[in-house]
Amino acid sequence: MARPVDGDTIVGMETTVHEIADGVYRLSTYLPDVSPAGFTMNQFLIDADEPLLFHCGLRSLFPLVSEAVSRVLPVERLRWITFGHVEADECGAMNHWLAAAPSAQVAHGALGCAISIADMADRAPRPLAEGEVLDIGGHRLRQISTPHVPHAWEAQVLFDESTGTLLCGDLFTRVGNDAALVHDTDMVSPALAAEDMFHDTCLTPSTAPTMRSLADLAPRTLALMHGPSFTGDCAGALRDLADSYADRVALAMAAQAV
Repeated sequence: MARPVDGDTIVGMETTVHEIADGVYRLSTYLPDVSPAGFTMNQFLIDADEPLLFHCGLRSLFPLVSEAVSRVLPVERLRWITFGHVEADECGAMNHWLAAAPSAQVAHGALGCAISIADMADRAPRPLAEGEVLDIGGHRLRQISTPHVPHAWEAQVLFDESTGTLLCGDLFTRVGNDAALVHDTDMVSPALAAEDMFHDTCLTPSTAPTMRSLADLAPRTLALMHGPSFTGDCAGALRDLADSYADRVALAMAAQAV
């Protein structure tokens, strides 16, 4: 069960904090107007010798999210800032975090650094080689490039080898405001419903194989940017969603061939 960390409501909105794995905290802000059921924006804080924040969040949410971080550790202690791909909800507040944490540095795959982040960030980023492990003291984060999965050519995920937590960004996106951590529930149907609503996934012949390679990591927890974190058959959920996406790609290609 996710362990809550107490906090206050700020300007009519709240960022909740729950520990979803050992030293891995989910920071979640519910935005009621994004869809008929609302939408969550989630960041993940890893408390370690060199603390790491995955997802910067929107600039407008920085006051809420930084206050939430401070319930776990002083913001100025942050050493690493990273995210899945270049998009406002992923890195909009990047320079706010760099200003608040003087020793912090953005770490991302080399492609993302080269095409965008080196120009956007107020301090030079730390390019990560493909598959490089960032040892932050107590947690080991493996960088894995996932081009166009779910979208953006510089897309990546991080796998916390120490806890088996896959920081999987926009994969399994769903609407609503569920529990912080759910167990052995259907993750695929809500993701497909959200896909039908937002059409945010790049469905290509490489989508399913990329997701199946993530399943081969045998993660124990999936940390979603939009939706609840999940424990249970994570590999099965990844493969089932990959199969559903593969079916959609096949149908689209067959329709084009007619």
